[in-house]
Amino acid sequence: MIEMFSYAFIQRAFITGILVSLCSALLGTSLVLRRYAMIGDGLSHVGFGALAIATVAGVSPMLFTIPVTVIAAVLLLRLSEKSRIGGDSAIALVAASSLAVGIVLVSYVRGTNADISNFLFGSLLAVGRTDCILSVVLSLAVLLCYILLYPRIYAVTFDPVFARSSSLKVDRYTTLIAILAALTIVLGMRMLGSLLVSALIIFPCLSAMRIARSYKAVTLLAAAESLTCFVLGMMASYSMGTPVGATIVCVHLAAFILFSLVGHLRHRT
Repeated sequence: MIEMFSYAFIQRAFITGILVSLCSALLGTSLVLRRYAMIGDGLSHVGFGALAIATVAGVSPMLFTIPVTVIAAVLLLRLSEKSRIGGDSAIALVAASSLAVGIVLVSYVRGTNADISNFLFGSLLAVGRTDCILSVVLSLAVLLCYILLYPRIYAVTFDPVFARSSSLKVDRYTTLIAILAALTIVLGMRMLGSLLVSALIIFPCLSAMRIARSYKAVTLLAAAESLTCFVLGMMASYSMGTPVGATIVCVHLAAFILFSLVGHLRHRT
């Protein structure tokens, strides 16, 4: 296992993956508890469509996808809250449309499914030095915003009615959470691809909720679970030669089952 860290591309993958996993777990707690987990899934599909357009247009994928996904995060939040179609239905409509448009564009112009595979299932080991630096900078910015605004994010997530009665701009901070989640999802797409990246948002919080009871405990346990599953998934992928993204998600699934069993046993005793 020590041998794997001698490769520069694996070092970049670990640095990027650890930071993105941490951001995903922290923001995922707020999204899941506010019942906005579907927004994360919708944003991953929007991100795929944006990546496809950037590839076809020959522009920088990250620089194009980030603002598009951030704008989509705000729009999907509004759809989830105010759409006549219904929040989940509206998000599913946007997600499916973005995915279909992306696949058609890439397939038609490139004439190959290689790029589609990278977009759909991730290519963490192919992260270059420039993308690694950009991912580190954005991840640290997301973490800094979360830490500085933690009391407000906690209030908005745990009790939005009380927060609004306390003159806190609930809509503003909810939008901020969605924007930070959008940035995290764009970064996470290099790890797991658009089809699996929502697992980084959902699994850590759901696993932590099987055991922890307070918001702080769920947040800390989710962060620890996310980091542990990423490291174990990377090591398992390297030793078994399996796809990185899918292996990481399988480890998250195993952790969820384990946490559920522990939680069930605690309730029985």
